[in-house]
Amino acid sequence: MRDASQIEDGKIDLIGPDVDQLAEKVKSLPLGILIEVAGRKLQKDFEPILERQLHRFFNYCMGVMHIGQRDMNWIRISKDAFAKGLRIKHLGIVLHAMIHEEFGAIADKVQVTLFTREEDVQRELIRARQVYAERDERLSGMTDESVDTFYSCELCQSFAPNHICVITPEKVGLCGAYSWLDTKAAYEIAPSGGNKPIPKGECLDSVNGEWASVNAYVNLRSNRTLERFSMYSMVNNPSTSCGCFECIMAVIPEANGIMVVHRDFSGMTPCGMTFTTLAGSVGGGIQTPGFLGVGKIYLTSNKFISADGGLRRLIWMPKELKELLGEKLIKRVREIGEPDLIDKIADETIATTSEELMVFLEKVKHPALTLPPLF
Repeated sequence: MRDASQIEDGKIDLIGPDVDQLAEKVKSLPLGILIEVAGRKLQKDFEPILERQLHRFFNYCMGVMHIGQRDMNWIRISKDAFAKGLRIKHLGIVLHAMIHEEFGAIADKVQVTLFTREEDVQRELIRARQVYAERDERLSGMTDESVDTFYSCELCQSFAPNHICVITPEKVGLCGAYSWLDTKAAYEIAPSGGNKPIPKGECLDSVNGEWASVNAYVNLRSNRTLERFSMYSMVNNPSTSCGCFECIMAVIPEANGIMVVHRDFSGMTPCGMTFTTLAGSVGGGIQTPGFLGVGKIYLTSNKFISADGGLRRLIWMPKELKELLGEKLIKRVREIGEPDLIDKIADETIATTSEELMVFLEKVKHPALTLPPLF
């Protein structure tokens, strides 16, 4: 959000090379997108709501695919769209037009800057991650029990028509970008949009996190494909997964625990699949017991698969993801009385196969080995 005097409506800047300036063998570019918006009715809390709409706006473009959110996303331009003249700068024109079209009541000026040089992207990324951390902190102290309404998010139904995110104070959207406060504000801005309130009503199972009203809503909005939906379990009627998830969790049966891998990790995992292969199996709006797409900050929630044993089940994650979660994860393992759990969670430097993982877990006496069976 900016003061109106600071920006120029319709100004689109590309800092760095466009796709037609790449060497023939170069297949990808770093990309940072800064959208500056001014409006008399604009509020700071509306920033993440507008930002999440980029997912839809990009996917409206013929030949463009957008998956993910925040600092974990992929944008692809087809060769056919490129041949017809589509360039990165045109994406800025689309964003300017769509924000005015859909949010003209609150946005008076829109200016877009696109960065395609690594040093510029890294500089802006530092600032962006500070903002993301501030957004996540807004929910500090709120619990699922402290509210009488959850919210849905259906923004991914363009490519996962049966998928529904149910967002609570202690469970962010799978993309990691939409919190309970964001969906609440989004509904107030656009009541007919992709976020709707779900009154909690009767609780059917407080352990697994199952409510009659949530079941009814998810059944209706999933095109009648889901009958039951558990908020706090990944093995008993878990949430569906779309394709924008920041992380994928998978059960490792022989270890009686779970692994988690984030979108930016391209290596092999102990379940025998890379992130991309897992995404092809888990995404698309299907309910897959033993697998679950999540936002990375959910790993530090009190409700993190609480029905299945919580963080004590976590046995493997990439080293980078540990570092991204940092102090939040360290604080959480202390709160559950497992201060040395971080060191007992393997990463790719320790194990990339289930056999290597089992040797390590037994050596460090990981608590997952003594928990009740997951299945």
